[in-house]
Amino acid sequence: MSRAIIVERPGAHRLVTGELPVPSPGEVRVRVAAAGICMSDREVYDGHRDPGYVRYPVVPGHEWSGTVDAVGEGVDAALLGRRTVAEGFRACGTCERCRCGETSLCTTGYDETGFTRPGAFADHLLVPARLLHPLPDGSDLRAAALLEPAAVVAAAVRTGRAEPGERVAVVGAGTLGLLAVQLLAAGSPGELAVVDPRAGRARQALDFGASVVCDPEEAKALRGRYDLVVETAGAPTTAAESCLLARRGGRVVLTGMFTPGAIGIDPVHLSLSQLTVSSVFGAPSAAWSFAVRAFASGLLDPAPLITHEFPLERFADALALVGGGGPETGKVLLRP
Repeated sequence: MSRAIIVERPGAHRLVTGELPVPSPGEVRVRVAAAGICMSDREVYDGHRDPGYVRYPVVPGHEWSGTVDAVGEGVDAALLGRRTVAEGFRACGTCERCRCGETSLCTTGYDETGFTRPGAFADHLLVPARLLHPLPDGSDLRAAALLEPAAVVAAAVRTGRAEPGERVAVVGAGTLGLLAVQLLAAGSPGELAVVDPRAGRARQALDFGASVVCDPEEAKALRGRYDLVVETAGAPTTAAESCLLARRGGRVVLTGMFTPGAIGIDPVHLSLSQLTVSSVFGAPSAAWSFAVRAFASGLLDPAPLITHEFPLERFADALALVGGGGPETGKVLLRP
């Protein structure tokens, strides 16, 4: 038997028990070890996610890790028992964007584990074997549950093309921001600043390699200083503020998920300063590979970001902490 959390509609969920799912040809079944809850999951539960990016009823859970315990027809049996994570986007692999390696821009339409397909807030999960990124034996599956946001950050870092010695700023010290600090610190920046109003989270950034931490008010004195600014907060003002932090001719990468009402980037400033502004939504296959390699080599350690863990039965308690917890609340995990 296998259990799963089903969100029937906004504000309504239940824990169900059913038969073990059976993998179809080309699929594997994963026994879930840990699944992270993020603000996107809270948006699904509250009904605030764009209707084109969720399909009710749904089993949420797009940040996860686990062990392959069954394979479908045509899948290499050597995968049995392997610790693994997997890409969430169900890219077609054949459209023009996929063939260019931009799998997160697949033109066949949005389709993602935990939003339009059953996710990992469950004992077991079915995924296409082609999306797996197997982990080394002995990998910490608790920490590996954060490799999905790490892949998003890897996409941002790769897009930003930070060079050794450059001045880099990260706006936001949440999960994405602190993972970004770890990856950027590995590239030997000349300065690595982190901007966040929460003093505790900013201090943690220093442990991860940041050289400067400040709140948004203090950051005003640093405007025009940075070669690269990686925005991770998705707050109403952070896109515009990130562009002000960048030097003339600098680069800005937006990774936060912005809600309607966010303050727009000033096009006059953008033009006169000749900024390059890029955005990231999800992660292509190359970014996943990058994040998994960084994790396997020890350059990336998500474990210190985890502050709370709950069984499936306490899904409501876990969800309440996400977006509603205090500044000490970091990554919240479900442990089926």
